[in-house]
Amino acid sequence: MKKILFFIAASTLSCNLFAITPFEASYKFAYNGKNLGSATRTLSQKNQNWNYVFTATAGMIASASEKSSFNLNKGIVDSKDFSRTSKILVHQDNMSIHFDANKHVISTQKKEKKRSFQWQPNVLDELNAEVQIREDLINNRLRSTYLLTDAKGIDERQFIKEGTEQIQTNYGTFEAIKVRMQHSRPDRNTIFWLAPKLDYLPVKIVHNDDGTSYGLTLTNYKKF
Repeated sequence: MKKILFFIAASTLSCNLFAITPFEASYKFAYNGKNLGSATRTLSQKNQNWNYVFTATAGMIASASEKSSFNLNKGIVDSKDFSRTSKILVHQDNMSIHFDANKHVISTQKKEKKRSFQWQPNVLDELNAEVQIREDLINNRLRSTYLLTDAKGIDERQFIKEGTEQIQTNYGTFEAIKVRMQHSRPDRNTIFWLAPKLDYLPVKIVHNDDGTSYGLTLTNYKKF
């Protein structure tokens, strides 16, 4: 169940000032092809300030929520705060990240363990990285690597564009760009199918980890 919850929490990737608009998207969650629960992504905006919230449940067994606060200026994400809460049965886990550009410090806390390390420009959290990738695809400037922060520090993640595929969902069938996020282990990766018709919203996500697969598939979508 810890691997399932990792996927729920990590999954959960034009030249207008705001190419991406506020929205709410719903998904079904599956483990090795078996539907277990549901998830929601909600992006909201107030001036230059944005909040991205992800919530998921796997029946009565597990739940998770993530929140990313950031600024978005000309398609560039400026990370501010990130938090994650996950629960398996009665066991709860919390993690937070604070990006302080003025003091050039990134501070993290996971349970009682606190860390701090040097701030770098263009560093993302695991949730707003999706927003940055979508903005970069809209502007035709997808990079091969992005800097992501977790509780332990900054890590360079590789993103590989693997062509297009037709993806069938409960909300419709979409031609989607397939993007693979490769982790440090060869048997672990996350694949996003991003639909240009929906401003590159993920219509399907699959996380593979040592022979086990976890997936999200779109069920509903609306703009605000």
